[in-house]
Parts: sequence; C-alpha cells; structure tokens
Amino acid sequence: MLDIEKRKVRSGGRAARVALRSAPLAKNIRPVRAGLPGGQYKPLTDADVLRIHHAALDALEQIGLSQAPPSGVEILTKAGAILGDDGRIRFPRALVEDMLAKAARNITLHGRDPQYDLHLTGTNVHFGTAGAAVHVVDLATNTYRDSTAQDLHDAAKITHALDNVHFFQRAMVARDISDNLEMDLNTIYACCSGTTKHVGTSFDDPSHVAPSIELLHRIAGGEDAWRARPFVSNSNCFVVPPMKFAEESCRSMEACIRAGMPVLLLSAGQAGATAPAPIALAIVQAVAECLAGVVYVNAMAPGHPAVFGTWPFVSDLRTGAMSGGSAEQALLTAGCAQMHRFYDIPGGAAAGISDSKLPDMQAGWETGITNVLAGLSGLNMVYESVGMHASLLGFCLESLVLGDDVLGQVLRTVRGIDVTEDSTSIEAMKAVCLGGPGHYLGSDQTLALMQTEYIYPTLGNRMSPKEWNEANRPMLLDQAIARKNDILSKARIQIDPVIDAAIRADYNIYFK
Repeated sequence: MLDIEKRKVRSGGRAARVALRSAPLAKNIRPVRAGLPGGQYKPLTDADVLRIHHAALDALEQIGLSQAPPSGVEILTKAGAILGDDGRIRFPRALVEDMLAKAARNITLHGRDPQYDLHLTGTNVHFGTAGAAVHVVDLATNTYRDSTAQDLHDAAKITHALDNVHFFQRAMVARDISDNLEMDLNTIYACCSGTTKHVGTSFDDPSHVAPSIELLHRIAGGEDAWRARPFVSNSNCFVVPPMKFAEESCRSMEACIRAGMPVLLLSAGQAGATAPAPIALAIVQAVAECLAGVVYVNAMAPGHPAVFGTWPFVSDLRTGAMSGGSAEQALLTAGCAQMHRFYDIPGGAAAGISDSKLPDMQAGWETGITNVLAGLSGLNMVYESVGMHASLLGFCLESLVLGDDVLGQVLRTVRGIDVTEDSTSIEAMKAVCLGGPGHYLGSDQTLALMQTEYIYPTLGNRMSPKEWNEANRPMLLDQAIARKNDILSKARIQIDPVIDAAIRADYNIYFK
C-alpha cells in the first residue's frame, strides 16, 4: 500500500512538472521571439559595401531618375536636386548625405496591441507577409483560384495566431471587388479586423488615401490616437526600375506622409530584366533608387518613419521568369541587408518566396534557405517570408501555417549559441560522468533548458517510424489543413463589435 502511495506522489509530481513545462513562457525567455539580433552572415566585405555605396551615388549623380510628378520635382529641387533638360532629376552626393543624416533611425512600427510593436533598430529581425498574389492555392484540388477579400481576412486571422509571423502586410488582391476604392478600403479592413499586429497595405490611386485614412481614424478611435500609434504602413513602389519614379505612387506616398503613415520605400527590380544581371550591380541600382526615396521623404518631412525597401528580385535567365526561391535571391537579400546596416537605417527586403506551385519539398528548401540568409544577415523586416508560391502569383493558407514552423527554426539559428559561464561549466558533466547516471536525460540542467534553449515544431514530425505507424501515419499537409481550420474556427474579429457594426453599416464590406 505504501509503495502504491509513493508511486502516486511521484506520478503526480512528474505530471505537475510536465504541465509546468507545457505552460506558455513569458516572451522574454522564449527560445525565439520577434526582434532577435542577426547580422552573423555578411556576403559582402567592407570594401564591397563601400564600392556599392559609391557606385549608387555615381548613378544618382550621373543618371538620376525620370518621371517625377510635379509635386515631387518641387520637393526635390527645393532640397537641392537638379532637374536636367532631359527631364531627369539628379542628386548631388552632398544632398544624399545630408538627407541620410536626417533619416529616421530606431523606428517603431506599431501594432494596435503594443505587445506586437516592431522595434526596427540595429540588426533586429522580424518576419511577415507581403505581396499581391492574385490566386489562392486550393489543396483540396491542387488548383489555383482567384483570391478574395475573405481569403485576405482569413490570412490575417491565421497570422494573428502564429508566434513567428510578426506582422501582416497585404498578401493577396481581393479579386472579387471590381471597384478599386472599395478594394483598398476592404483590404485595410480585412487586415485590421483580422489581427492587431502591424499591417501593411498599398493604394491603387492617390485619391484613395484620404478615405482610407478616415477609416483608420475610426478603427484607431480618432485622428490623435492614429497619429500617436500609426498601426498601418504604406508599401509604396515609388520607383519603376530602372531609375524612374512612379508618378501615382509618389503622390500616394506624399499623401501618406502628410497623414502620419509610415512608408516602405520599395524598389523591386528584377535582375536580368528591369535590373542589371550582376548581383552586385542589381544591389547598386536598388540602393540608388531607395536613396532617392530617402531624399524625397526627408526633403518633405525630415525624420518621417521610412523603411529602406531594397527588394531586387532574380530572373531565370533562360526564360526571363522570376526566380524568387533561388540561391541568388537569398544572396541579393542578404547583400541588401548589409547596405541597410551601412547606412544605419531600418531596412526591409523579400525572402521566403517559392517558385513551386504547391507546398512541397521544393517550397520547403526555397523558403528555408532564403529566410535563413535573410535572418542571419540581420534584415529588420523580412517581407513575403511565408505563404507565397508560383513566384508571388499564388498564396497558400496552409503554407502560412507551415511557415510558422519554418520561421521558428530560422529564428533559432538567428539567436545563435549562448556562450556563458554557466553554459560552458563542466560541473554538469562531472555530475553525470563521475558516479552519475551516464546520461543527461532528466538532469536538472536539461529540464531547465528544454524550453528556453530549444524550440519544437508545431507540425513538424519527429516520430520514429514505429510511432508514426502507430499514429496512423499522419501527413504534414493534412496536419497543416487541420491547424488552419482549427485557428479559423476559434478566431474572432479584432475590432470592437460596436465599431465593426458601424463600419459595416457605412462601407460595403465583402467578408464575414
């Protein structure tokens, strides 16, 4: 009887310890979290960085950019840029350096919930979505269909539940909405009502900024609340590579700056097509174009929060098709991250894109390799890191769920190895090897570190073949579909019900 009671006590004690280890950890002691510092990987030498910097300044002085809107011409020439007889605006070196000195550093991209604030400083790394996919991958039939406002809203709700996806920039186009203003308004509301993490969006027309800002004021609780913590940023393709301004996007950017919205200065040339084929020269062009954006923003509003968005992509030079999951893409992104650090300004670029049409092995290696290099390079904002297929044409909700596991492993590599007095002490080795059990399983040190030093995949399968058979051979995609459905079944609208009802009464909202 006594032995039975002892076994019950021991069993209860172990169960309590297991429950304690299974409880959610405080964010500051989790093995991975948003904003871990990277920067361990540097594909460029210091001399390489300087060479790219000087080449970019040469390009701005000698080539310049064409097709600035009249408002942009006025802003830039008043600051010291030179409008040539050929209509191109050229940028003296001294002007670029002056505006870099004024540029915002150590900025915060706010979430509606402060726990999701993104602190863009140094080499702090954050992963999120982005893109403008026009299709959704349907795993029930392995086909593509047009993306909808409901798909976008569902993706936002899923992102809200994922620990390792830190922000939600619009990933799909709501193709069920024919009116462009309604599309922009629904895009914002689909994102904001799905998550309280930071949101990114873009505008099809400068005239859409004002009504969109009015909607954001309503969500925020007024203009003052919005300006104090702007929780949506404008992803702005202000240039059309090579070296041309995009007139309507520039006017949208100006309107967003006046409204207090942070901007992503996005240059998205494609190496071998709209950017030079050499990887280094593709970086030169992207840096030059984004430096022109830095001058533009800071000539208009010194210190306005802006992300240096060098997003050069890669072409498969055999066909001209985009190759977003390639090793060259990973190098381009990491090289751009080094340039951001050289200028000491917040930077973002793309990684995690797959050229595969489905979440298969190809998608796995492309997502993993490009995200690892982006994280290790210390890129502040890693856009398009999960869910993107078919070279940005398709988005997969199940890949968004799977990507959370990928990013967890990526972030663990970014965190690196903790080398401290405790972690290198041989006392634990003595306790095991000199009269101890001869293994570290169940030791105090192992149990203490199993949650804070190690990360465990949610869906990734580490069973033995025997265990896998006994569990009826679970398949990864089936698990992803189940988790997606579970998240969506439990998700709720992230807007106060009274405000949501009022917005739905005043706007034509296309999703439930």
